[in-house]
Amino acid sequence: MNITICTGTGSGPNELMAFDTALLDAGIIDYNLIYLSSSIPAGSIIERKRFIASPDEIGHKLYVVISQKIQTVPGNYAWAGIGWTQEKEKGRGLFVEHHGVDKAQVQNDIISSLEFMKENRSLQYGNIHHEMIGIDCKDNPVCAMVLAVFKSQAW
Repeated sequence: MNITICTGTGSGPNELMAFDTALLDAGIIDYNLIYLSSSIPAGSIIERKRFIASPDEIGHKLYVVISQKIQTVPGNYAWAGIGWTQEKEKGRGLFVEHHGVDKAQVQNDIISSLEFMKENRSLQYGNIHHEMIGIDCKDNPVCAMVLAVFKSQAW
């Protein structure tokens, strides 16, 4: 399975519109999002790239791991990040998602969470990878998001 890691930021007159414009920026628009937890299936290949929505899939289910942070206070940041690690041979692995107002803290949370998870499992996971994005709130609400997109499915 190919899993796409993509990012988006957006702003709008309210929190929902900031979320919507961040989805648009990430290339994920007009799907019904189905949130997943932290397991990466065997044989998965993870690619960092912009997700390209198919116009034929409007209204489909889209399976994602998502990290999002909405910020409404001018002068503060919204940071979102996803980290992952995989077995070298089988491709099974783990995702974690963290968000906050400080880039260094979000990055630290991702790394420390995955290190802890690796220690508590019997599988031999490889290096830790992560993707992060942030946006400064100037006046309107903003949203930063990172998504791991698994697949879409019709109803």
